[in-house]
Amino acid sequence: MQASTKEEIYSWIKTIAFALVIVFICREFIFTPVVVKGESMEPTFENKDRVVISKISAIERFDMIVFKEPVKDAQYIKRVIGLPGDNVEMRGDVLYINGNSYEEPYVKGNNNTKITGDFTLKELTGNEKVPNGYLFVLGDNRLNSKDSREIGFISTDSVIGEVKFRFYPLQEIGIPK
Repeated sequence: MQASTKEEIYSWIKTIAFALVIVFICREFIFTPVVVKGESMEPTFENKDRVVISKISAIERFDMIVFKEPVKDAQYIKRVIGLPGDNVEMRGDVLYINGNSYEEPYVKGNNNTKITGDFTLKELTGNEKVPNGYLFVLGDNRLNSKDSREIGFISTDSVIGEVKFRFYPLQEIGIPK
């Protein structure tokens, strides 16, 4: 082989290796794609929707996050309802956080009726407030969601990232609400 051909091949190998390193770093530390599994976030996300999550976002109330389930080796996608120090309760299908009521237009019920069931954090967990280092999460499809009402608080250490963008199905592409 001629020297110029060897240099060209070496140049291509360096470029491809550099690109692979950049992709690995971005996917491991900055963002990653995730496939939604199940119905717990309907109508916001359907089963098999594909989303991109940011691993460097600060988590805020009502953000949708992906986290590792505390007991099983599974990933869940849910909406953050309670942050550390928050008091969360549900009365008459109205969400109250620290005594303030919040509208939840994203919640799915039967015939557009929200059915979450009344609860307080004390009844569910024995705690008056969300402890430091933990989150209280709920699915948008409250009738069919395994969330903090069942599995308890979610450690902030188990959060993989915040949902930032849906890229499949194509007709739903964009920033989810």
